[in-house]
Amino acid sequence: MTNRIRAIYERGVFRPTEPVALKDGSRVDLEFEVPTPPPDAKELAAALAEIAALPVEGPDDGFSGADHDKLLYGGDEAR
Repeated sequence: MTNRIRAIYERGVFRPTEPVALKDGSRVDLEFEVPTPPPDAKELAAALAEIAALPVEGPDDGFSGADHDKLLYGGDEAR
């Protein structure tokens, strides 16, 4: 049987955050995930500023966002 519980690791021991229906001394196999910490607010703001500074259109290479439908659907005119 598989159960999923949340626990806190303290001083070498996993301590469940809620009651667990097990007898004392029960052996279990643990599989755990370490939550990824949220990004630092300054790092996130810097990344968003960098994205916002990107040009809407690329260099003049003969293709623009206006050509999107032509590229996807073919034909000479955008739909």
